Amino acid sequence: MKKRIALATGIVAAMVCNSPALAQAAGSWQNLFDGKSLNGWKRVAGTADYKVENGVIVGTTVLNSGNTFLVTEKEYGDFVLELDVLIDSPTSNSGIQTRSHFNTEGHAGKVYGRQVEIDPSERSWSGGIYDEARRQWLYPLDLHPQAKSVFKIGQYNHVKVECIGNEMKTWLNNTPIAYVVDPVDPKGFIGLQVHAVTTKEQEGKKVYFKNIRINTTDLKPSAFPADIYVVNFVPNYLNAYEKAHGWRLLFDGKTSAGWRSARGPAFPARGWEVGDGTMTVQPSEGKEAANGGDIVTNEEFKAFDLSFEFKLTPGANSGVKYFVTLDEKTEGSAIGLEYQVLDDALHPDAKLGRDGDRTLASLYDLIRADKNPRFIHPIGEWNVGRVVVYPDNRVEHYLNGSKVLEYTRGSKEFQALVAISKYNVWPNFGLAPQGHILLQDHGNRVSFRSIKIKTLK
Repeated sequence: MKKRIALATGIVAAMVCNSPALAQAAGSWQNLFDGKSLNGWKRVAGTADYKVENGVIVGTTVLNSGNTFLVTEKEYGDFVLELDVLIDSPTSNSGIQTRSHFNTEGHAGKVYGRQVEIDPSERSWSGGIYDEARRQWLYPLDLHPQAKSVFKIGQYNHVKVECIGNEMKTWLNNTPIAYVVDPVDPKGFIGLQVHAVTTKEQEGKKVYFKNIRINTTDLKPSAFPADIYVVNFVPNYLNAYEKAHGWRLLFDGKTSAGWRSARGPAFPARGWEVGDGTMTVQPSEGKEAANGGDIVTNEEFKAFDLSFEFKLTPGANSGVKYFVTLDEKTEGSAIGLEYQVLDDALHPDAKLGRDGDRTLASLYDLIRADKNPRFIHPIGEWNVGRVVVYPDNRVEHYLNGSKVLEYTRGSKEFQALVAISKYNVWPNFGLAPQGHILLQDHGNRVSFRSIKIKTLK
């Protein structure tokens, strides 16, 4: 009974807020839905049902339908979009498409483009950004875990989406959620999703949309609070927000400035290629540090948030190491904690070590990365790695926005892992108060770009 009263109250509000007179009074805002009909919208892709009921667009799941979308006939470039969304089942899923497209070359019968996720499941990634039918997750809420509790099941949630230039921001119930910088898709349609369902339990579930309005003129970016991670797909570029909140590039995309050989004061004369926006290890028959050798930052770092993109060739092996002191004398690669960069399918190292602790994104030879396969981009495509070291020595590894492991430097658990690893011969391994960042030469062609860091205090 309470649910029906809440829904009825929401419907009355919808009828008021969908009023064209109110939209006109608000200035440059325009209603995308008049509360009466679906004029200006069309259904594409699947067979789910959309109807107008009491001033609300109601989408209903249909068994064995693919993803279905109600999309605007008009395309939009820069805009601020606001609407209210209610979903009444934790087994359902929905989303709001932005700057999206349908049925073009390579995407026959599919809608594709950036989607604001509506996720009432235990995962709770509502407000995150998903690239429908293309790159998949761009901004999962592992990147902003504090925002997971904002969305409420069974009641209307206010959604705000801002797309200005190549920047996209989302809010839920007036709380900032996700921030993506992406040069793909300067314009496209707005869409409302009813998700595909394959079980009787999911059949007939409803999602409600109301108060849908858009502003396309005199737009000014809305402020985001500090310390929200930005997913930035423009190579070797920081936007104003990132710069203002302490991020800086460790690689300028053009030169080797800020880097040197792990063996000496100069950048290697051979074995590394800097150009076309990347730093690339040249192949040398898979031999570790036998060509140009590892490179390290001139600077040393204590607590930090490090992000980098990497691209593997088939069968390649490399790594990004941190807390590298160069005090240990080795013939091969320098010693440090390592974010493993590896082709798990073809390189034999993936099957060595213990329990997969030498696979992609793992803490090499110590802790296996718990990866969902959908977060591993194919060989030859760019992946985003991230290492966060907090001032209290907690450490996290991420792969393409998904957190894959965490540990605490110096803890009993950490020390026990070191004792049974290849690093047990190095006293106080991984415990240095500060160290260099290192890119490894393991004799395979691997490229890096968009290497950025923020000091944490």
